[in-house]
Amino acid sequence: MLPKFSANWDVFMVSECANPECSAVFLYLGVGKLFPVEMQPAELRQSGFQCETGIKKPMRRVEFFWLCDTCATRMTLIFDKNLGVRAQTVARAQAAAL
Repeated sequence: MLPKFSANWDVFMVSECANPECSAVFLYLGVGKLFPVEMQPAELRQSGFQCETGIKKPMRRVEFFWLCDTCATRMTLIFDKNLGVRAQTVARAQAAAL
């Protein structure tokens, strides 16, 4: 992924397939499958923001990962707390869920 920075947040653009064995480049939203993943780094969990009622809520950030058309037909993305987000074949992901 190619990093771009804004004044308040680090903003990353999806640039390629999340499957490390694939070299497909992201060009259009209608091609492949986009996966939103809620990320909660420790510094965001500990901080928070005040909502209208004055209650402090934890901050949340959503990151997007993309699988190209070819990979999306046979793979999905899973979250491993030790490795983070990674691509895995659908059959293997279903077997792990049982």
